[in-house]
Amino acid sequence: MKFSIDYLEIAHKASFGNRNEIMQSQECGCFYCKQTFPATLVEEWIEEYAPNAETARCPKCSIDSVIGSKSGYPVTDMDFLAEMNKRFF
Repeated sequence: MKFSIDYLEIAHKASFGNRNEIMQSQECGCFYCKQTFPATLVEEWIEEYAPNAETARCPKCSIDSVIGSKSGYPVTDMDFLAEMNKRFF
């Protein structure tokens, strides 16, 4: 493994309530379908329980497993997406 379990667990939190972060990102990665795409392609959101919190849905697969580059995680690194997928799916 290239990334520790602790790192993946913390990164996973960046996939929830992330509308503001996605809107400030250049690139995004989905750890379900393991696709990368410009943040501007994200158009669907899931409304969360927390006030003003919305979670991005992937424009490729519609799953809520999107992390934006503004998070600081390596969202275009295929190893990162693969390890996230293995860990959470």
